[in-house]
Amino acid sequence: MSALLAVVLSIAAALVLWGPNWSEMTSTFVLVFLIPALVAGALTPSLARVCKGRFELQRSFFLVVMVLLIELPIAAAGRLGLLLVPSYGPGVWAILLFLQAPALWFRHLTLYGVSSAHHPRSIAPAAIQPVLAILLLFFLVPVSLGLAIAAVVFLVLGFLCALLLLRVVDRPLQHGFQSSGLSMMRPLLDHVNRRDPEATGMIEAFFLKSAQPADLNVTAVRFGTPRGAAATIALPTVHPGPFGAIGASDLPRKMVEALGSSAGAVFVPHTPCDHDLDLPSQAETEKMTSATRALFESIAATPGPRRGSPLVEPYEGSLARAQIVGDCALVLVTQAPAPTDDISYAVADRLVREVETACGVRVALIDAHNSYVEGQGDVAYATPLAERLVRDAKAAVSQAIAASKESEIEVGTAVMRGYDIARDGIAGEGMRALVVRTAGTTSAYVLVDGNNLVQGMRDPIIARLRTIVDSAEIMTTDNHVVHEADGSTNPVGGRYPKEALIADAEATVRSALANLHAVEVASGRAPVTGVLVLGPGFTSRLLTAISDTVSMLGNSLVMTLLLLLASSLVVLFALAH
Repeated sequence: MSALLAVVLSIAAALVLWGPNWSEMTSTFVLVFLIPALVAGALTPSLARVCKGRFELQRSFFLVVMVLLIELPIAAAGRLGLLLVPSYGPGVWAILLFLQAPALWFRHLTLYGVSSAHHPRSIAPAAIQPVLAILLLFFLVPVSLGLAIAAVVFLVLGFLCALLLLRVVDRPLQHGFQSSGLSMMRPLLDHVNRRDPEATGMIEAFFLKSAQPADLNVTAVRFGTPRGAAATIALPTVHPGPFGAIGASDLPRKMVEALGSSAGAVFVPHTPCDHDLDLPSQAETEKMTSATRALFESIAATPGPRRGSPLVEPYEGSLARAQIVGDCALVLVTQAPAPTDDISYAVADRLVREVETACGVRVALIDAHNSYVEGQGDVAYATPLAERLVRDAKAAVSQAIAASKESEIEVGTAVMRGYDIARDGIAGEGMRALVVRTAGTTSAYVLVDGNNLVQGMRDPIIARLRTIVDSAEIMTTDNHVVHEADGSTNPVGGRYPKEALIADAEATVRSALANLHAVEVASGRAPVTGVLVLGPGFTSRLLTAISDTVSMLGNSLVMTLLLLLASSLVVLFALAH
């Protein structure tokens, strides 16, 4: 399609410059626009490889189209100037030379960022289209010393303005992280588009330079049957970011693969923590998944008591709900219907310690993460909201203990896959339902592999589920792999229709209800020390640097293009006179 667009744009540019002079228009269309565009589109990938870069064929042809789109309005402005002041203008042939300056400027910007962040390696593939256009132009017009010098000067100006722009745009990340942000563009594209191991390693190396060690832990709850585990809840105290599949991002998939089929249906809801506990590499993530696997195996032979309670809420509007299952309390926290987002790990750690000390039961703490409003809902340490959360959690667990009794515990699970990140905003582990029947009540937990839930969608889902169970909660994994669909948060419900989500939740819970088995519940917690994390302030510093880069890029694009056109105009008029 880009090749066809190149044909159309080449015709348009030649028509703008020469119409209705059909003879000159045809030769210009073929030699100065079309052939350089098609040859550059075909050869740029090979030349980029020779220069130790990489530039795919589709991107190469898209680039020549973008160059023609830049040249077209400049050509129109030049022709308009010739029509208005024909005696002062430099002529169409000089305008054709003039166009090669912005062509080289844009091609070098693109290839430096996407192919190879080295000027000597990028200039050769960048120069194919403008240099070939100049050489073929000299077949149509007699070559003079003035034209030859002007052609060289235009190319030099295009390169210098590209160099200026690149240096300005790269300053924020260079200043904040001593790394070139432009050199990361290619690895980012390769990681997102093809999960290229080399690109992933380069991104990990960038993050590891700023990482710092932390002592974390993992909690696991195993629902076992004589034939093996029916389900496992895995709660490592890491944040499932930063993005794509880097580090702890896509943690649910990585945890499912690490625990294997012996763990049954694996649930990896969001544990209360924020981007401070993003893991920077696959190696650090494997420390957590390996520790979870070891913990799972250690608790498999130590079932806890057969004791259960309903899923209770100490009062209407409480931030916490709790259910006793065996030797632990499942504690779910959410501010819904108000915005709810990340909870500081300091708050969560304090909550777990205080509740376990006061109530004498192991706490499996889950951030339901189910009411998204951009920029709202975080729970920071030493705030009134954090204090309320701790009080509500204590009250919920105390009430659940009071309501608990010796009771058989039955568990059923179901998994619904087939979602697409770009289409549905739901990642590969899809939707999972865990149904717990004990103490005369049935509770359903629905987990969606996505980053938060659009505000207002939780209540109708729970209302539908309460027609088939006594109590229910919907949660998300906060999986940051969904960001790569459009570069934003992509919350569940933003792309997938509300009624379809409600129907899927009901269908998944019904499947789990049809699959109930008596289980033994065992839980445990294990420390994982010396894990490298991005640490406090890293994400905010990075986002600030990226924001500054984007802001400077927009302004610098305009300013350097205007500088290029102004300086090239000086050369153009000097050539004419």
